[in-house]
Amino acid sequence: MAENDVSSYNFTDIEKKWQNFWEENKTFKAPDKSDKPKFYALDMFPYPSGAGLHVGHPEGYTASDIVSRYKRMQGFNVLHPMGYDAFGLPAEQYAIKTGTHPSITTEKNISNIRRQIKSLGFSYDWDREIDTTDEKYYKWTQWIFLHLYNSYFDHQAQKAKPIDELPIPDGLDEKEKQQYIDDHRLAYEAEVAVNWCPELGTVLANEEVIGGVSERGGHPVIRKPMRQWMLRITHYAERLIDGLKDLDWSDSIKKLQIDWIGKSIGAEVDFKCADHDAIIRVFTTRPDTLFGATYMVLSPEHPLVKKITTEDQKAAITAYQNEASKKSDLQRTELAKDKTGVFTGAYAINPVNDTKIPIWISDYVLISYGTGAIMAVPAHDERDYEFAQQFELPIIEVVKPKGEKPDGCFSGNGVAINSGEFDGLETPDFKEKISAWLEEKGLGKKAINYKLRDWLFSRQRYWGEPFPILHREDGTIIAVDAKDLPVTLPEVESYHPSGTGESPLANISDWLNVEIDGVKYKRETNTMPQWAGSCWYYLRYIDPDNEQAPFDKEKENYWMPVDLYIGGAEHAVLHLLYSRFWHKVLYDVGWVSCDEPYTKLVNQGMILGSDNRKMSKSFGNVVNPDEVIKDYGSDSMRLYEMFMGPLDATKPWNMQGVEGVHRFLQKAWRMVVSQQRTLHESITDEPAKDDDLRLLHKTIKKVTHDIENMAFNTAISQMMIFTNAFTTLKSRNKKAIEDFVLLLAPFAPHIAEELWEILGNKETLAYAPWPKYEESLTQDSEVELAIQVNGKIKGKVTFPADADEETIQQKAMDAIKDQLDGKEIKKVIVVKGRLVNIVAK
Repeated sequence: MAENDVSSYNFTDIEKKWQNFWEENKTFKAPDKSDKPKFYALDMFPYPSGAGLHVGHPEGYTASDIVSRYKRMQGFNVLHPMGYDAFGLPAEQYAIKTGTHPSITTEKNISNIRRQIKSLGFSYDWDREIDTTDEKYYKWTQWIFLHLYNSYFDHQAQKAKPIDELPIPDGLDEKEKQQYIDDHRLAYEAEVAVNWCPELGTVLANEEVIGGVSERGGHPVIRKPMRQWMLRITHYAERLIDGLKDLDWSDSIKKLQIDWIGKSIGAEVDFKCADHDAIIRVFTTRPDTLFGATYMVLSPEHPLVKKITTEDQKAAITAYQNEASKKSDLQRTELAKDKTGVFTGAYAINPVNDTKIPIWISDYVLISYGTGAIMAVPAHDERDYEFAQQFELPIIEVVKPKGEKPDGCFSGNGVAINSGEFDGLETPDFKEKISAWLEEKGLGKKAINYKLRDWLFSRQRYWGEPFPILHREDGTIIAVDAKDLPVTLPEVESYHPSGTGESPLANISDWLNVEIDGVKYKRETNTMPQWAGSCWYYLRYIDPDNEQAPFDKEKENYWMPVDLYIGGAEHAVLHLLYSRFWHKVLYDVGWVSCDEPYTKLVNQGMILGSDNRKMSKSFGNVVNPDEVIKDYGSDSMRLYEMFMGPLDATKPWNMQGVEGVHRFLQKAWRMVVSQQRTLHESITDEPAKDDDLRLLHKTIKKVTHDIENMAFNTAISQMMIFTNAFTTLKSRNKKAIEDFVLLLAPFAPHIAEELWEILGNKETLAYAPWPKYEESLTQDSEVELAIQVNGKIKGKVTFPADADEETIQQKAMDAIKDQLDGKEIKKVIVVKGRLVNIVAK
C-alpha cells in the first residue's frame, strides 16, 4: 500500500479537492460557439452492468482524456462527453430473475459507473451526459427509425430519398401499390430465419450464439423463421466500402469492415427446374466453370425446397432441415471434411449444355448468403469436391492448370477445357465472354454480390426501444406520427417472454391496443436491438437537451465529424458498420453535414489479469479500480494504464507496476514541494544551465510528439528521465519546472493542478498554453561516437554536435593512433551520431 501523508504526496485529499473544483466550476464545459478550432474526442460508451468497471475498462477513457486535455492546452475547443448504452438483454434477464424493474437496476448501475469514472478525474463535460434508456433520448431513436421507414434508396443517385418521391409503376391497384412502396422502404418487415433461443425467449444476433448455444446462459439456439423488422443496409454496401478510403483508421480495421461486407464480382445464372415451373438463381464468381456444374445445392431454408421435393424424399428432407436449424452459421460453414446433405429427388437444367443435374440440400449453403443456392463444380471448389466424394457425384474438369495439376480439385485460373465453343480461353477472358453470352441468351447477367445481409433490427424483449409502428386488423401498418413520440415502455408485471415468440409487451393489452379515429390498431411488440441507441449517440451529445429535434443542425455543423474515436476492437465491425449506415442515411435526408461520422479511430488493446487471462469473475482475476485508487490514487492508475505498453497492445496487469509509477509521482512531488508543503527551496528564477535547458526542450518535444502519435508509454518514460535529472539539481529553474508540470497534466491531472498552485499560479492549468520547444535546443551540444576498426569497437570519442565529417575522421584516428600503427587505412566511414568505422589492412 502506498504512503499517503502530508510529508509526501497526499493523493486522497488532492484528488478529491480537484475533482470537486472541476465539477463546481464546470471546468470542462464545452461552448457550442467559439473562435477556437474544435476537437471532438469520443469514447465508446459503457454498458452499465452491476459489476461496474474493472481496470481494463478505463484504458481507452484515459487515452482520450490525455488527448482532450492536451488539445485544450493547445487552444482547441474540446467536446469530450460520456453516456451509457443501457438497453439490452443483461438488464432484462436480471429483471426476470429478481422481479426488479430494469430501469431501477440500470439507474443503480449507472450511478456506480458514473462514480467510478468521476473518481479517475476524466475531463468530461458532464452537462452532456446521456442514457439510451431515457425516453427523452429514445424518442429521437424512434424518430430516426421513422426516417428509415419513410425513405427508399435511389440506386441511380446512390442515396436515400423520401418514400413520397418513389416512382411507382403504372397499372397497380391500391393494394399492389402499397406493397410496392413497402418493398422499397429502408425499414421493412420480412419473414426471416433467425437464431431463436426458446429459454431466453428472444432472437439472438450471430455473435450472441457460440457453438449452437446462447452466449448468455448457454441455452440451446435453433434457426426459426419469424416476422422481423429489417433495415436495408445492403443498399449502402458500396458507399460503406468507398467511405473507408479517406478515414484515418488502421488497415486491419478497414479490412475487417470490407471482409464483412464481402464484395464479390461474378454472374447471376438461372437454372430451370425440370418438371417444375421454377427457376433457381445462383450467384457465382466463377461463371467460367459452368460446364463443370454437375449438381446443385440449396440451403435447407430455401423456399423452393418444399415445392420441388419429391414425395419419397420428404421425410428425409424434413429431418435434415430440423437438424440444420440447430446449427449456427459458423458451424455450418466451417471447413469440416464430412459434408452432409439430402437429395430432393428433383433436377435442374444446366443452361450452358442442357444437362440434367440433381438438386440437393446441404447446411454448408446459407440462405443468408447470395441467393441461398449454388451450382456445384466439384472439380474446382474444395467444399463441392468433398461433397461430391461423400455422395459419389460426377466430377468434370473444365479448367486446366498452366502448371502441374494439384491433387484433388483445382480452384485457380487456367485454360478452359470440356467447355464447348469456349475451349482454350484463359479464365479472365472466359469470364467476360460467358457473362455476355448468358445475358444475350436471357439466362443470366454480370453481377456484384455482397456477403453483407440486411440488418435484422428487432428483438422479442421488453427492455428496448419500442417501434413507433401500429398494425391494422387487416394486416397493413402505419407509422406513429413524429409529434406523438416517444412511444414509451409500459410498466409490466412479468418480464418473461410471452410464449408465442412475441415480447412481454404482447401481454399488456392497455398498451397494445390503440384506437385512432375509430380504427383499431395493435402496437408493434418487438423492440429495437441494443445497437439502435449506440448508432447515433455521438450526435445527441452535441445537443442533449433539445426537445424539438435530435440535435441542432448548426451545432452539428460546428462539431462534426468526430475527430478521435477510441474503443475496443470487439466493436470494430458491427457497431461501426451500423453507425456509419445510419449516419449516411441522415446525411442523405439532410440532417448531418458530413458523410462519415468518425475521422480517426483507435482501438485500445485488452488489459489481462495478472495470470495473463481475460479478466473474469470466473477466473478470480478481476481488479477493481476502486481498490487501486484507494491505495495509490487515480493519477497512479491513469499513469500505469498508459505506461504498461503501446495503447493497442494486449498486456497483463501488475500491481508492482502501479507501485513503480506511484514512486515516480512521489519523486515529481518532492522535486517541487518541500516537506512543509511549500515550494521547494531549490526552485529559483536563476537561468537554467545549457544541459538542463536541452533536457527540458527534448522532453517537451518528445511528450508533444508522443501524445500526437498516442505513444503514451514513451512520453511517460521521457518525463521520468526529466524528473530523475532535475531532482538532483541544487538549483531548479522555476519556468522549466512549470513547463514539466504542464506536460504531466494530461496524464496525472490532480497532482499537476496541485503542483501548479504551489508554484504560485492562481488559475487552473486546464487551459494554460502548452509548452513550446526550440528545435535547436533539442540537439545535444556534444555527441559520443564509437570507433570501430574493421567492424570491431576499439574506443569512443566525444565531438561537438556540429563537427564536420573531416574533423570527426581525423579525431577518431588520433584517438586510436596506437592501434593503427603499421596498418594501411583503406576507408573511413562516418555514421552521423553513431560511429566511425575505419577499414584498415
